[in-house]
Amino acid sequence: MPSFPLTESILGGGLAGPDTSEDKHFDDPKRFIEMLDGRSVDPGSARTFPDFLPDLARLEWLRYRVESQGGAAFEPVDEPCVNPTMEIERLSWDLTQVIESGFTSPPSSPVHEEWWVLGWLDPASGEPVFKGATQEDLLALKLVAEGGDRAEHAAAAGVTVGALDSVIRRAVDRGILVAPKSRIRRDPHGFPGARDTPERFLVAQVFTLQWHITHQCELHCRHCYDRTLPSPLTLEDGLRILDDLRTFCWDRGVQGQVCFTGGNPLLHPDFMALYRAASDRGFSLSILGNPTSKSVLRKILDIQRPDYYQVSLEGLAEHNDHMRGAGHFNRVLGFLDALRDLEIDSQVMLTLTRDNLDQVIELAGMLKGRVDDFTFNRLAQVGEGADIALPDRDSYAAFLEAYVDAARANPAIAWKDNLLNIVRDHREMGPFGGCTGFGCGAAFNFVAVLPDGEVHACRKFPSPLGNIPRQTIADVYDSPLAGRYRRGSDACRSCALRPTCGGCMAVVHGQGLDVFRDLDPMCFY
Repeated sequence: MPSFPLTESILGGGLAGPDTSEDKHFDDPKRFIEMLDGRSVDPGSARTFPDFLPDLARLEWLRYRVESQGGAAFEPVDEPCVNPTMEIERLSWDLTQVIESGFTSPPSSPVHEEWWVLGWLDPASGEPVFKGATQEDLLALKLVAEGGDRAEHAAAAGVTVGALDSVIRRAVDRGILVAPKSRIRRDPHGFPGARDTPERFLVAQVFTLQWHITHQCELHCRHCYDRTLPSPLTLEDGLRILDDLRTFCWDRGVQGQVCFTGGNPLLHPDFMALYRAASDRGFSLSILGNPTSKSVLRKILDIQRPDYYQVSLEGLAEHNDHMRGAGHFNRVLGFLDALRDLEIDSQVMLTLTRDNLDQVIELAGMLKGRVDDFTFNRLAQVGEGADIALPDRDSYAAFLEAYVDAARANPAIAWKDNLLNIVRDHREMGPFGGCTGFGCGAAFNFVAVLPDGEVHACRKFPSPLGNIPRQTIADVYDSPLAGRYRRGSDACRSCALRPTCGGCMAVVHGQGLDVFRDLDPMCFY
Protein backbone atom coordinates (compact mmCIF):
# COMPACT_ATOMS: atom_id res chain seq x y z
CA MET A 1 0.00 0.00 0.00
CA PRO A 2 1.38 3.46 -0.85
CA SER A 3 2.72 5.42 2.11
CA PHE A 4 3.41 9.09 2.63
CA PRO A 5 5.57 9.20 5.79
CA LEU A 6 6.84 12.76 5.39
CA THR A 7 3.43 14.09 4.42
CA GLU A 8 1.90 12.29 7.39
CA SER A 9 4.51 13.72 9.74
CA ILE A 10 3.41 17.22 8.78
CA LEU A 11 -0.30 16.43 8.79
CA GLY A 12 -0.35 14.62 12.07
CA GLY A 13 -4.06 14.03 12.66
CA GLY A 14 -5.01 17.29 11.07
CA LEU A 15 -6.64 16.18 7.83
CA ALA A 16 -10.21 15.85 9.06
CA GLY A 17 -13.30 15.15 7.03
CA PRO A 18 -15.09 12.36 5.21
CA ASP A 19 -13.06 9.40 3.91
CA THR A 20 -9.89 10.44 5.66
CA SER A 21 -9.92 7.97 8.53
CA GLU A 22 -8.42 4.50 8.68
CA ASP A 23 -5.91 5.37 5.94
CA LYS A 24 -8.63 5.23 3.29
CA HIS A 25 -7.01 8.17 1.56
CA PHE A 26 -3.91 6.01 0.96
CA ASP A 27 -5.93 3.52 -1.07
CA ASP A 28 -6.34 6.14 -3.74
CA PRO A 29 -3.18 8.28 -3.80
CA LYS A 30 -4.45 10.53 -6.58
CA ARG A 31 -7.61 11.37 -4.61
CA PHE A 32 -5.52 11.90 -1.49
CA ILE A 33 -3.33 14.40 -3.32
CA GLU A 34 -6.41 16.13 -4.74
CA MET A 35 -7.72 16.51 -1.19
CA LEU A 36 -4.42 18.09 -0.17
CA ASP A 37 -4.60 20.45 -3.15
CA GLY A 38 -7.98 21.74 -1.91
CA ARG A 39 -7.25 22.04 1.78
CA SER A 40 -4.52 24.12 3.34
CA VAL A 41 -6.11 24.65 6.78
CA ASP A 42 -7.28 22.09 9.34
CA PRO A 43 -11.03 22.85 9.81
CA GLY A 44 -10.91 21.81 13.44
CA SER A 45 -8.06 24.07 14.47
CA ALA A 46 -6.07 27.11 13.54
CA ARG A 47 -3.30 24.96 12.05
CA THR A 48 -1.99 25.99 8.67
CA PHE A 49 -0.36 23.43 6.40
CA PRO A 50 2.56 24.42 4.18
CA ASP A 51 1.74 25.19 0.58
CA PHE A 52 4.31 22.65 -0.64
CA LEU A 53 2.48 19.77 1.07
CA PRO A 54 0.62 18.47 -2.03
CA ASP A 55 3.89 18.43 -3.98
CA LEU A 56 5.59 16.57 -1.15
CA ALA A 57 2.87 13.93 -1.39
CA ARG A 58 3.36 13.77 -5.17
CA LEU A 59 7.11 13.24 -4.66
CA GLU A 60 6.49 10.42 -2.17
CA TRP A 61 3.95 8.88 -4.54
CA LEU A 62 6.57 8.99 -7.33
CA ARG A 63 9.05 7.29 -5.01
CA TYR A 64 6.55 4.52 -4.28
CA ARG A 65 5.84 3.95 -7.97
CA VAL A 66 9.56 3.59 -8.75
CA GLU A 67 10.43 1.38 -5.80
CA SER A 68 7.46 -0.89 -6.40
CA GLN A 69 9.11 -1.88 -9.71
CA GLY A 70 12.09 -3.39 -7.90
CA GLY A 71 13.40 -6.46 -9.67
CA ALA A 72 12.15 -5.28 -13.05
CA ALA A 73 13.92 -6.96 -15.97
CA PHE A 74 15.31 -4.71 -18.69
CA GLU A 75 14.63 -6.22 -22.08
CA PRO A 76 17.06 -5.64 -24.97
CA VAL A 77 16.20 -2.64 -27.14
CA ASP A 78 16.93 -1.84 -30.77
CA GLU A 79 17.39 1.91 -30.32
CA PRO A 80 17.73 4.38 -27.44
CA CYS A 81 14.47 4.75 -25.53
CA VAL A 82 13.17 6.03 -22.21
CA ASN A 83 14.01 3.81 -19.25
CA PRO A 84 10.81 1.71 -18.88
CA THR A 85 10.83 2.27 -15.10
CA MET A 86 10.92 6.05 -15.52
CA GLU A 87 8.46 8.14 -13.51
CA ILE A 88 8.23 11.91 -13.89
CA GLU A 89 6.34 14.64 -12.07
CA ARG A 90 6.03 18.35 -12.69
CA LEU A 91 5.91 20.18 -9.35
CA SER A 92 5.56 23.77 -8.26
CA TRP A 93 8.13 23.46 -5.49
CA ASP A 94 11.80 22.46 -5.65
CA LEU A 95 12.05 19.65 -3.11
CA THR A 96 15.68 18.73 -3.73
CA GLN A 97 16.27 18.70 0.03
CA VAL A 98 13.92 15.75 0.38
CA ILE A 99 15.84 13.67 -2.17
CA GLU A 100 19.19 14.67 -0.67
CA SER A 101 17.99 13.48 2.75
CA GLY A 102 17.08 10.09 1.31
CA PHE A 103 13.38 10.87 1.91
CA THR A 104 13.99 11.04 5.66
CA SER A 105 13.38 14.74 6.28
CA PRO A 106 10.77 17.22 5.03
CA PRO A 107 12.12 20.33 3.31
CA SER A 108 13.10 23.21 5.57
CA SER A 109 13.02 26.03 3.03
CA PRO A 110 11.87 24.84 -0.41
CA VAL A 111 11.92 27.22 -3.36
CA HIS A 112 8.61 27.98 -5.05
CA GLU A 113 9.39 27.37 -8.72
CA GLU A 114 8.62 24.87 -11.45
CA TRP A 115 10.51 21.66 -10.80
CA TRP A 116 10.53 18.42 -12.73
CA VAL A 117 11.52 15.37 -10.75
CA LEU A 118 12.58 12.04 -12.24
CA GLY A 119 12.73 8.62 -10.67
CA TRP A 120 13.87 5.33 -12.20
CA LEU A 121 15.61 2.06 -11.52
CA ASP A 122 19.25 2.00 -12.59
CA PRO A 123 19.59 -0.57 -15.40
CA ALA A 124 22.95 -1.81 -14.10
CA SER A 125 22.29 -2.09 -10.36
CA GLY A 126 18.50 -2.13 -10.15
CA GLU A 127 18.70 0.53 -7.44
CA PRO A 128 16.18 3.42 -7.43
CA VAL A 129 17.47 6.83 -8.49
CA PHE A 130 15.75 10.17 -7.93
CA LYS A 131 16.81 13.61 -9.13
CA GLY A 132 15.56 16.95 -10.21
CA ALA A 133 15.58 17.02 -13.99
CA THR A 134 18.06 19.26 -15.78
CA GLN A 135 17.31 20.84 -19.12
CA GLU A 136 19.59 18.23 -20.68
CA ASP A 137 17.63 15.41 -19.04
CA LEU A 138 14.38 16.78 -20.45
CA LEU A 139 15.95 17.26 -23.88
CA ALA A 140 17.13 13.64 -23.93
CA LEU A 141 13.64 12.43 -23.02
CA LYS A 142 12.12 14.66 -25.69
CA LEU A 143 14.53 13.50 -28.39
CA VAL A 144 13.82 9.81 -27.94
CA ALA A 145 10.11 10.29 -27.32
CA GLU A 146 9.66 12.27 -30.53
CA GLY A 147 12.03 10.13 -32.57
CA GLY A 148 12.93 11.23 -36.08
CA ASP A 149 16.28 12.03 -37.62
CA ARG A 150 18.56 13.70 -35.06
CA ALA A 151 20.53 15.31 -37.86
CA GLU A 152 17.35 17.11 -38.92
CA HIS A 153 16.59 18.10 -35.31
CA ALA A 154 20.15 19.41 -34.97
CA ALA A 155 19.91 21.45 -38.19
CA ALA A 156 16.60 22.95 -37.07
CA ALA A 157 18.07 23.88 -33.69
CA GLY A 158 21.31 25.24 -35.15
CA VAL A 159 23.53 22.75 -33.29
CA THR A 160 25.68 19.85 -34.40
CA VAL A 161 24.26 16.36 -34.55
CA GLY A 162 27.16 15.29 -32.36
CA ALA A 163 25.89 17.60 -29.62
CA LEU A 164 22.52 15.84 -29.64
CA ASP A 165 24.17 12.41 -29.87
CA SER A 166 26.19 13.33 -26.78
CA VAL A 167 23.03 14.32 -24.93
CA ILE A 168 21.63 10.86 -25.68
CA ARG A 169 24.81 9.07 -24.62
CA ARG A 170 25.09 10.96 -21.34
CA ALA A 171 21.46 10.18 -20.56
CA VAL A 172 22.18 6.50 -21.23
CA ASP A 173 25.17 6.70 -18.88
CA ARG A 174 22.90 8.13 -16.17
CA GLY A 175 20.29 5.43 -16.76
CA ILE A 176 17.56 7.86 -17.82
CA LEU A 177 17.58 6.20 -21.22
CA VAL A 178 18.40 2.64 -22.17
CA ALA A 179 20.25 1.81 -25.38
CA PRO A 180 21.20 -1.26 -27.38
CA LYS A 181 24.10 -3.27 -26.01
CA SER A 182 27.29 -3.27 -28.03
CA ARG A 183 27.20 -5.60 -30.99
CA ILE A 184 30.97 -5.42 -31.35
CA ARG A 185 31.64 -8.55 -29.33
CA ARG A 186 33.79 -11.64 -29.51
CA ASP A 187 32.21 -15.05 -29.76
CA PRO A 188 33.65 -16.77 -26.65
CA HIS A 189 33.19 -20.13 -28.38
CA GLY A 190 35.68 -18.95 -31.00
CA PHE A 191 38.51 -19.39 -28.49
CA PRO A 192 37.88 -22.85 -27.03
CA GLY A 193 41.13 -22.94 -25.10
CA ALA A 194 40.61 -19.63 -23.31
CA ARG A 195 40.02 -19.42 -19.60
CA ASP A 196 36.96 -17.69 -18.23
CA THR A 197 37.31 -14.30 -19.87
CA PRO A 198 35.93 -11.07 -18.32
CA GLU A 199 33.42 -9.30 -20.53
CA ARG A 200 35.68 -6.25 -20.84
CA PHE A 201 37.95 -8.36 -23.06
CA LEU A 202 35.07 -9.62 -25.20
CA VAL A 203 32.78 -6.63 -25.74
CA ALA A 204 33.98 -3.36 -27.25
CA GLN A 205 32.31 -0.09 -26.31
CA VAL A 206 34.33 1.96 -28.82
CA PHE A 207 34.97 1.41 -32.53
CA THR A 208 37.94 3.21 -34.08
CA LEU A 209 38.44 4.33 -37.64
CA GLN A 210 42.20 4.69 -38.01
CA TRP A 211 42.14 7.11 -40.91
CA HIS A 212 45.33 7.59 -42.91
CA ILE A 213 44.04 10.67 -44.67
CA THR A 214 47.33 11.25 -46.51
CA HIS A 215 50.65 9.54 -47.13
CA GLN A 216 52.37 12.91 -47.44
CA CYS A 217 55.12 13.22 -44.84
CA GLU A 218 58.04 15.60 -44.29
CA LEU A 219 60.14 12.78 -42.83
CA HIS A 220 61.88 9.95 -44.66
CA CYS A 221 62.03 7.19 -42.06
CA ARG A 222 64.18 4.18 -42.84
CA HIS A 223 61.46 1.72 -41.78
CA CYS A 224 58.51 3.35 -43.56
CA TYR A 225 56.12 0.67 -44.77
CA ASP A 226 54.38 2.61 -47.54
CA ARG A 227 55.65 5.53 -49.62
CA THR A 228 52.96 5.31 -52.28
CA LEU A 229 50.88 8.42 -52.88
CA PRO A 230 47.34 7.21 -53.67
CA SER A 231 44.84 9.74 -54.95
CA PRO A 232 43.13 11.23 -51.91
CA LEU A 233 39.38 11.27 -51.48
CA THR A 234 37.52 14.51 -51.93
CA LEU A 235 36.29 16.40 -48.90
CA GLU A 236 32.74 15.38 -49.83
CA ASP A 237 33.76 11.71 -49.83
CA GLY A 238 35.42 12.24 -46.45
CA LEU A 239 32.21 13.69 -45.02
CA ARG A 240 30.26 10.72 -46.35
CA ILE A 241 32.68 8.38 -44.59
CA LEU A 242 32.10 10.22 -41.31
CA ASP A 243 28.33 10.06 -41.75
CA ASP A 244 28.60 6.35 -42.50
CA LEU A 245 30.76 5.81 -39.42
CA ARG A 246 28.17 7.56 -37.26
CA THR A 247 25.43 5.30 -38.65
CA PHE A 248 27.57 2.19 -38.14
CA CYS A 249 28.39 3.07 -34.53
CA TRP A 250 24.79 3.81 -33.55
CA ASP A 251 23.63 0.61 -35.22
CA ARG A 252 26.29 -1.40 -33.34
CA GLY A 253 25.75 0.32 -29.99
CA VAL A 254 29.28 1.75 -29.66
CA GLN A 255 30.97 5.12 -29.40
CA GLY A 256 32.87 6.10 -32.52
CA GLN A 257 36.47 7.28 -32.50
CA VAL A 258 38.43 8.73 -35.39
CA CYS A 259 42.20 8.48 -35.18
CA PHE A 260 43.69 10.87 -37.75
CA THR A 261 47.04 9.70 -39.04
CA GLY A 262 49.08 9.37 -42.22
CA GLY A 263 51.81 10.09 -43.28
CA ASN A 264 51.45 13.29 -41.40
CA PRO A 265 47.71 14.04 -41.24
CA LEU A 266 48.33 17.76 -40.68
CA LEU A 267 49.70 17.98 -44.23
CA HIS A 268 46.29 17.13 -45.69
CA PRO A 269 44.81 20.37 -47.07
CA ASP A 270 41.42 19.59 -45.51
CA PHE A 271 42.67 18.29 -42.18
CA MET A 272 41.00 20.99 -40.08
CA ALA A 273 37.74 20.63 -42.02
CA LEU A 274 37.73 16.86 -41.53
CA TYR A 275 38.71 17.18 -37.87
CA ARG A 276 35.86 19.64 -37.29
CA ALA A 277 33.41 17.46 -39.20
CA ALA A 278 34.37 14.45 -37.07
CA SER A 279 33.92 16.57 -33.95
CA ASP A 280 30.53 17.79 -35.17
CA ARG A 281 29.40 14.17 -35.44
CA GLY A 282 30.25 13.45 -31.83
CA PHE A 283 33.31 11.23 -32.27
CA SER A 284 36.18 11.08 -29.84
CA LEU A 285 39.33 12.13 -31.69
CA SER A 286 43.04 11.39 -31.60
CA ILE A 287 46.03 12.27 -33.75
CA LEU A 288 49.03 10.17 -34.76
CA GLY A 289 51.44 12.51 -36.47
CA ASN A 290 54.59 14.58 -36.28
CA PRO A 291 55.47 17.56 -34.10
CA THR A 292 53.74 20.81 -34.98
CA SER A 293 53.53 24.34 -33.62
CA LYS A 294 51.58 25.57 -30.63
CA SER A 295 49.52 27.77 -32.93
CA VAL A 296 48.34 24.70 -34.86
CA LEU A 297 47.63 22.88 -31.60
CA ARG A 298 45.51 25.80 -30.43
CA LYS A 299 43.47 25.63 -33.64
CA ILE A 300 42.88 21.95 -32.93
CA LEU A 301 41.87 22.74 -29.36
CA ASP A 302 39.43 25.36 -30.60
CA ILE A 303 37.59 22.53 -32.34
CA GLN A 304 37.96 19.65 -29.84
CA ARG A 305 40.63 18.49 -27.44
CA PRO A 306 42.05 15.21 -28.80
CA ASP A 307 42.04 12.21 -26.50
CA TYR A 308 45.76 12.05 -27.18
CA TYR A 309 48.41 13.17 -29.66
CA GLN A 310 50.93 10.46 -30.51
CA VAL A 311 54.41 11.00 -31.93
CA SER A 312 57.24 8.53 -32.51
CA LEU A 313 60.76 8.07 -31.24
CA GLU A 314 62.95 5.16 -32.31
CA GLY A 315 65.45 5.12 -29.48
CA LEU A 316 68.01 7.49 -28.01
CA ALA A 317 68.98 10.61 -29.93
CA GLU A 318 71.66 9.19 -32.24
CA HIS A 319 69.69 6.13 -33.29
CA ASN A 320 66.40 8.01 -33.56
CA ASP A 321 67.87 10.68 -35.79
CA HIS A 322 69.53 8.02 -37.91
CA MET A 323 66.08 6.48 -38.46
CA ARG A 324 63.95 9.63 -38.72
CA GLY A 325 66.25 12.48 -39.66
CA ALA A 326 68.64 14.91 -38.03
CA GLY A 327 67.20 16.97 -35.20
CA HIS A 328 64.02 14.90 -34.91
CA PHE A 329 64.74 13.72 -31.35
CA ASN A 330 65.00 17.22 -29.92
CA ARG A 331 61.98 18.42 -31.88
CA VAL A 332 59.90 15.66 -30.32
CA LEU A 333 61.09 16.51 -26.81
CA GLY A 334 60.17 20.15 -27.35
CA PHE A 335 56.80 19.13 -28.77
CA LEU A 336 56.05 16.97 -25.74
CA ASP A 337 56.62 20.02 -23.58
CA ALA A 338 54.18 21.98 -25.74
CA LEU A 339 51.56 19.25 -25.37
CA ARG A 340 52.03 19.32 -21.61
CA ASP A 341 51.74 23.12 -21.53
CA LEU A 342 48.44 22.89 -23.41
CA GLU A 343 47.24 19.94 -21.29
CA ILE A 344 46.97 17.57 -24.25
CA ASP A 345 47.51 13.91 -23.41
CA SER A 346 50.76 12.78 -25.05
CA GLN A 347 51.90 9.40 -26.28
CA VAL A 348 55.23 8.25 -27.69
CA MET A 349 55.40 5.11 -29.81
CA LEU A 350 58.61 3.25 -30.62
CA THR A 351 59.00 0.74 -33.43
CA LEU A 352 60.98 -2.08 -31.88
CA THR A 353 63.85 -3.67 -33.83
CA ARG A 354 66.99 -5.63 -33.00
CA ASP A 355 68.98 -2.40 -33.16
CA ASN A 356 67.01 -0.41 -30.56
CA LEU A 357 65.99 -3.20 -28.18
CA ASP A 358 68.57 -2.14 -25.59
CA GLN A 359 67.54 1.55 -25.76
CA VAL A 360 63.85 1.23 -24.92
CA ILE A 361 63.97 1.23 -21.14
CA GLU A 362 66.58 4.00 -20.99
CA LEU A 363 64.46 6.11 -23.34
CA ALA A 364 61.40 5.45 -21.18
CA GLY A 365 63.36 6.74 -18.19
CA MET A 366 64.23 9.94 -20.07
CA LEU A 367 60.56 10.46 -20.88
CA LYS A 368 59.32 9.90 -17.34
CA GLY A 369 57.38 13.00 -16.30
CA ARG A 370 57.47 14.32 -19.85
CA VAL A 371 55.01 12.00 -21.60
CA ASP A 372 51.76 10.45 -20.44
CA ASP A 373 52.29 7.09 -22.14
CA PHE A 374 55.30 5.48 -23.74
CA THR A 375 55.08 2.12 -25.47
CA PHE A 376 56.25 0.17 -28.50
CA ASN A 377 55.16 -1.92 -31.47
CA ARG A 378 57.35 -4.52 -33.05
CA LEU A 379 58.53 -3.68 -36.56
CA ALA A 380 56.36 -4.90 -39.40
CA GLN A 381 58.92 -6.05 -41.96
CA VAL A 382 57.13 -4.60 -44.97
CA GLY A 383 58.01 -1.73 -47.26
CA GLU A 384 61.36 -0.17 -46.40
CA GLY A 385 61.34 -2.06 -43.11
CA ALA A 386 61.64 -5.42 -44.87
CA ASP A 387 65.43 -5.41 -44.54
CA ILE A 388 65.55 -4.37 -40.88
CA ALA A 389 65.96 -7.18 -38.36
CA LEU A 390 63.81 -8.03 -35.38
CA PRO A 391 65.32 -9.49 -32.20
CA ASP A 392 65.32 -13.25 -31.80
CA ARG A 393 62.69 -14.85 -29.59
CA ASP A 394 64.90 -15.39 -26.54
CA SER A 395 66.23 -11.83 -26.60
CA TYR A 396 62.72 -10.51 -26.96
CA ALA A 397 61.42 -12.61 -24.06
CA ALA A 398 64.21 -11.30 -21.82
CA PHE A 399 63.46 -7.75 -22.92
CA LEU A 400 59.78 -8.11 -22.00
CA GLU A 401 60.73 -9.33 -18.52
CA ALA A 402 62.90 -6.23 -18.06
CA TYR A 403 60.18 -4.00 -19.49
CA VAL A 404 57.66 -5.29 -16.95
CA ASP A 405 60.18 -4.70 -14.15
CA ALA A 406 60.82 -1.15 -15.34
CA ALA A 407 57.10 -0.38 -15.49
CA ARG A 408 56.89 -0.75 -11.71
CA ALA A 409 58.96 2.38 -11.21
CA ASN A 410 57.99 4.37 -14.30
CA PRO A 411 54.32 5.35 -14.68
CA ALA A 412 55.01 6.54 -18.24
CA ILE A 413 55.57 2.96 -19.40
CA ALA A 414 52.37 1.67 -20.99
CA TRP A 415 51.20 -1.78 -22.05
CA LYS A 416 50.52 -2.63 -25.68
CA ASP A 417 52.34 -5.59 -27.25
CA ASN A 418 50.18 -8.70 -26.88
CA LEU A 419 53.07 -10.91 -25.82
CA LEU A 420 53.45 -8.93 -22.60
CA ASN A 421 50.49 -11.00 -21.44
CA ILE A 422 52.81 -14.02 -21.35
CA VAL A 423 55.04 -12.35 -18.77
CA ARG A 424 52.01 -11.17 -16.81
CA ASP A 425 50.61 -14.68 -16.84
CA HIS A 426 53.87 -16.21 -15.64
CA ARG A 427 53.96 -13.68 -12.81
CA GLU A 428 50.25 -14.13 -12.00
CA MET A 429 49.63 -10.41 -12.60
CA GLY A 430 46.42 -10.97 -14.51
CA PRO A 431 45.85 -10.03 -18.16
CA PHE A 432 45.66 -6.64 -19.77
CA GLY A 433 43.87 -5.90 -23.02
CA GLY A 434 46.81 -6.24 -25.36
CA CYS A 435 47.27 -4.21 -28.53
CA THR A 436 43.72 -2.86 -28.88
CA GLY A 437 42.11 -3.85 -25.59
CA PHE A 438 41.06 -7.17 -27.17
CA GLY A 439 44.39 -8.68 -28.09
CA CYS A 440 44.78 -8.45 -31.84
CA GLY A 441 41.86 -6.22 -32.78
CA ALA A 442 42.30 -6.47 -36.55
CA ALA A 443 38.87 -5.89 -38.11
CA PHE A 444 37.29 -6.21 -34.65
CA ASN A 445 37.22 -2.90 -32.80
CA PHE A 446 38.99 -0.94 -35.51
CA VAL A 447 39.75 -0.82 -39.20
CA ALA A 448 42.33 1.23 -41.06
CA VAL A 449 41.38 3.41 -44.02
CA LEU A 450 43.95 4.66 -46.56
CA PRO A 451 43.85 8.00 -48.37
CA ASP A 452 41.93 6.55 -51.33
CA GLY A 453 39.33 4.82 -49.11
CA GLU A 454 40.87 1.34 -49.20
CA VAL A 455 40.07 -0.46 -45.94
CA HIS A 456 42.54 -2.77 -44.19
CA ALA A 457 42.15 -5.04 -41.18
CA CYS A 458 45.47 -3.61 -39.90
CA ARG A 459 47.60 -0.89 -41.44
CA LYS A 460 50.90 -2.50 -40.55
CA PHE A 461 50.65 -5.13 -43.27
CA PRO A 462 48.61 -5.60 -46.48
CA SER A 463 45.17 -6.78 -45.33
CA PRO A 464 42.65 -5.22 -47.75
CA LEU A 465 38.97 -5.68 -46.97
CA GLY A 466 37.19 -3.30 -49.33
CA ASN A 467 36.83 0.35 -50.15
CA ILE A 468 34.75 3.16 -48.70
CA PRO A 469 32.81 5.19 -49.63
CA ARG A 470 32.15 2.78 -52.52
CA GLN A 471 31.00 0.35 -49.81
CA THR A 472 29.57 1.05 -46.40
CA ILE A 473 31.58 0.33 -43.28
CA ALA A 474 28.94 -2.23 -42.33
CA ASP A 475 29.39 -4.03 -45.67
CA VAL A 476 33.13 -4.20 -45.14
CA TYR A 477 32.91 -5.15 -41.47
CA ASP A 478 30.36 -7.91 -42.06
CA SER A 479 32.27 -9.48 -44.94
CA PRO A 480 33.55 -13.06 -44.56
CA LEU A 481 37.13 -11.85 -45.02
CA ALA A 482 36.83 -9.38 -42.13
CA GLY A 483 35.38 -12.17 -40.02
CA ARG A 484 38.38 -14.33 -40.88
CA TYR A 485 40.79 -11.64 -39.65
CA ARG A 486 38.78 -11.34 -36.44
CA ARG A 487 39.20 -15.05 -35.73
CA GLY A 488 42.98 -14.68 -36.02
CA SER A 489 45.47 -17.48 -36.45
CA ASP A 490 44.39 -21.09 -36.06
CA ALA A 491 47.65 -21.62 -34.19
CA CYS A 492 46.35 -19.43 -31.34
CA ARG A 493 42.85 -20.85 -31.23
CA SER A 494 43.40 -23.22 -28.30
CA CYS A 495 45.62 -20.85 -26.29
CA ALA A 496 44.44 -19.80 -22.83
CA LEU A 497 45.62 -16.22 -23.49
CA ARG A 498 43.93 -15.80 -26.88
CA PRO A 499 41.23 -13.21 -25.94
CA THR A 500 43.93 -10.74 -24.87
CA CYS A 501 46.71 -11.84 -27.20
CA GLY A 502 46.71 -13.51 -30.61
CA GLY A 503 50.26 -12.40 -31.31
CA CYS A 504 50.91 -9.83 -34.04
CA MET A 505 49.67 -10.58 -37.56
CA ALA A 506 51.98 -7.91 -38.99
CA VAL A 507 55.04 -9.66 -37.54
CA VAL A 508 53.77 -13.01 -38.83
CA HIS A 509 53.30 -11.54 -42.32
CA GLY A 510 56.70 -9.83 -42.25
CA GLN A 511 58.36 -13.19 -41.58
CA GLY A 512 56.74 -14.66 -44.69
CA LEU A 513 54.26 -16.77 -42.72
CA ASP A 514 50.48 -17.24 -43.04
CA VAL A 515 48.59 -14.89 -40.73
CA PHE A 516 45.61 -17.27 -40.62
CA ARG A 517 47.53 -20.43 -39.81
CA ASP A 518 50.91 -19.68 -38.23
CA LEU A 519 52.05 -18.70 -34.76
CA ASP A 520 53.71 -15.37 -34.00
CA PRO A 521 57.37 -16.43 -34.38
CA MET A 522 58.36 -14.55 -31.21
CA CYS A 523 55.74 -16.21 -29.00
CA PHE A 524 57.36 -17.95 -26.01
CA TYR A 525 54.26 -19.12 -24.13
